[in-house]
Amino acid sequence: MPDITHHILIEAPATTIFPLVATGAGLSQWWAEDVIQAPDGSVELGFFNRATVYRLRPQTQLAPTRATWVCETGKEWADTRLMFELLPRGTGTGLRFTHSGWREASEYFVSCNTTWGGLLFRLRAVAQGRGDGPLFRKSGLAF
Repeated sequence: MPDITHHILIEAPATTIFPLVATGAGLSQWWAEDVIQAPDGSVELGFFNRATVYRLRPQTQLAPTRATWVCETGKEWADTRLMFELLPRGTGTGLRFTHSGWREASEYFVSCNTTWGGLLFRLRAVAQGRGDGPLFRKSGLAF
């Protein structure tokens, strides 16, 4: 099974980054504007006027070092895992991201790999206090 992995350095403490990767409110600041958080902690992220909806359930939330989500929906995303691991690095934090459990390295897998790279730069910008908002907006992609 192929995995998507990325690593990025962020000049911010893990305590600032963790809520951005572990909560619906945080995800809405850099990933998708259309986020609904349920009382059980799961979140739904809507894309392209909700033509695509990914429901994520928190699996591991170890503040401020690791947040893992299990994706419950999506043709290729179902049963995959998103792990954000926060590691002290000098005056900042290293973020190791893994999107694991893909069934195959399809064209969509490759597209998602590229998108995740861009998303992590948006996350870093928000954590460092200069974000442009989420990549996926209700009105379309933000560029």
